[in-house]
Amino acid sequence: MKKPPFPAATDDWTDEAMTQKHGDSTPRVIRPSKSRMVVVSNRLPFVFTRQADGGWQENPGSGGLVSALLPVLRNRGGTWIGWPGTSEATADLDDALQRASGAAGYTLKPIHLTEDEERKFYRGFANEVIWPLFHDMVAACHFDPDYWQVYCEVNKKFARGVLNASGPEDFIWVHDYHLMNVAMELRALGCRSRIGFFLHIPFPPPDLYLKLPWRRALIEALLQFDMVGFQTLRDRRNFVDCLRALLGEVRIQGKGHIFAVSAKGREVRLGAFPISIDFNAYMGQAATPEVAAKAKELHTLLPNRKLVLGIDRLDFTKGIPHKLEAFHNLLMRYPWLQERISLIQVVVPSRAGIPEYDELRTTIEQLVGRINGQFVRPGGWVPIWYVYSSLSTVDLLAYYRAADIALITPLRDGMNLVAKEYCACSIEEDCVLVLSEFAGAASQLRRGALLVNPHDIEGVADAIKRAYEMSIEERETRMRRLRRSIRTADIFWWVESFLAGTLARQLGDFSAPGEQLSVHAEERPPV
Repeated sequence: MKKPPFPAATDDWTDEAMTQKHGDSTPRVIRPSKSRMVVVSNRLPFVFTRQADGGWQENPGSGGLVSALLPVLRNRGGTWIGWPGTSEATADLDDALQRASGAAGYTLKPIHLTEDEERKFYRGFANEVIWPLFHDMVAACHFDPDYWQVYCEVNKKFARGVLNASGPEDFIWVHDYHLMNVAMELRALGCRSRIGFFLHIPFPPPDLYLKLPWRRALIEALLQFDMVGFQTLRDRRNFVDCLRALLGEVRIQGKGHIFAVSAKGREVRLGAFPISIDFNAYMGQAATPEVAAKAKELHTLLPNRKLVLGIDRLDFTKGIPHKLEAFHNLLMRYPWLQERISLIQVVVPSRAGIPEYDELRTTIEQLVGRINGQFVRPGGWVPIWYVYSSLSTVDLLAYYRAADIALITPLRDGMNLVAKEYCACSIEEDCVLVLSEFAGAASQLRRGALLVNPHDIEGVADAIKRAYEMSIEERETRMRRLRRSIRTADIFWWVESFLAGTLARQLGDFSAPGEQLSVHAEERPPV
């Protein structure tokens, strides 16, 4: 079967054959059952665009979530429900959806939104309230009551679509912060199916969450799911702390990977499931001659120096200005590194036309210009190579392979799959990952990465220096440890773990496939 295309270098976030690989072990298979899977997300896994001739072009979506869920949908018989990306609801769009369904092997069901709904639900409540609040950026929140009202209405619209497209034996899996009210709306409509939810972004601690005007309504809505999955144990702990702050007594049964919590007369399972990537696919693509040639070309263009790579979507949460300031600090405090190191900073466009994001881009470009202007040598060394563009698959993988050091320093991130992609593509293993301790991936990768506080400009600079000076033996040992962890707990492990934990009749019946204690150990303050 042909592999799906790789995503552009973004994290949104983030999202194959029925055989599911677990490292180099024997393939694991989710057995057929009489129930189907109904996947519900803000967007369908296809992008529909109107062509010049008036017809519709459907392009398959990409990313780990799509490639991991397809085999389950095909095997069980499945449906994917979401917004098609356009406010048009026409007969020819329905025809395009039907064609795409036939090619995909599962059913696509659209939820049509008006322009006003799209603006207030998606751009408004989801991205001007929940996204900044859950990423510890309260000052960027716009608590507009109209946003909440439309968010509730759209979630109700999704719930009606799910009810019409599913049966009582089906398993419904809802994804991410756009649709946290769906289970509550489904229960109100009489749905008794098992419903799981996975939050792809962080869940905030009480001192942040309690600032939300609709805090109680939203957390009670989440209790209507049968399983709520989080990226890390810290996120799950924050959720329980918010339950206790808002609802009083909360009873917990079990411990470890999954436990059950009883509140408001309902028992809900809570689990930590760090999302991952298709490790073997990334590794295989990175080893192709085309990618190797591109990586060699990068070293030819930037010779006799170590290459530091940053790849980030244009977003305040990624901490790009902090990273640039840290690199500037490195060059100022350790001048002997000048002309021996360069930073390649790729910024993937996001939310163009929104003033705050346009201002962020301007800030980044001014910083790059100032730093390069201070240190650039005529006809030679340029400290920062800045790229503002989406990347092709080959270019993305070539950057990963060419980089001696990956500098991934978000201020807050649910997981950050760029870190895992970099490790999978580092097939020579002679490289270093410098990672923010506030990325969800830090809890899994702490034993191999150099963890940093992105707000500590000098600390990040010192970590880059340490990575530059690190012996080849330590570099290889650390990277092998990282790659082994990611290979074991890959995207297919993630799907199977969530399904096994949700569908097990009793908590004691659950055993995470290939569970690695290092992945799920309680977070400790980084050393």
